[in-house]
Amino acid sequence: MAFTKEEKNQLIGEYHRHENDTGSPEVQVAILSRRIGQLTDHLRLHKHDESSRRGLLKLVGRRRKLLTYLKRKDAASYLAITESLNIRRK
Repeated sequence: MAFTKEEKNQLIGEYHRHENDTGSPEVQVAILSRRIGQLTDHLRLHKHDESSRRGLLKLVGRRRKLLTYLKRKDAASYLAITESLNIRRK
């Protein structure tokens, strides 16, 4: 189940860099993390839902690539976002 527009706007408001920012890596990672959490809960109930599992793996890969980019470009922001979202670092 997708989250509502209000929830998405709240995430954007929490992690944005400036007033009209909706696409920075921090915002994208926060939105992906929320979707990953929802899909993980879904898969706990529906263990044999392979299409959702594939979608989850694609989202995790996209988030990992964004985090790698963020770590390379702005290490302080990378540490802050992983700390606030409780994402494990390598």
